[in-house]
Amino acid sequence: MPKGIISKAITTLIALVWFVNGLFCKVLNYVPRHQEIVSEILGVTYAAPLTTAIGISEVTMAIWVISGFKSRMNAILQITIICAMNFLEFLLVPRLLLWGRWNAFFALVFVGLIYYNEFVLKKQSRP
Repeated sequence: MPKGIISKAITTLIALVWFVNGLFCKVLNYVPRHQEIVSEILGVTYAAPLTTAIGISEVTMAIWVISGFKSRMNAILQITIICAMNFLEFLLVPRLLLWGRWNAFFALVFVGLIYYNEFVLKKQSRP
């Protein structure tokens, strides 16, 4: 299978992760644990609107990923956000994470996929 097709499939998967986590888990609050995490880290007073804002940002990230606009900058930003967010959660609220401290492992796998897609696959498939 050509590397370009694999890269497009991975890009779609990455965008879906951002979209689902943003819209369903945070904006629509189908997974209240996300708001609990925000509440624990940033305070209960503004947890609901901050969780919604984070969710909207994640949906925006999904759109940016699919657009391909400045994809390298996008990949670096994704990696930075994922690492920072998971570092804070690992230290401050591991009990609220789906897989506890193991969430960090899955975050690193996701970061690796983003890196591989942008800096290895896309580089190889460019003429």
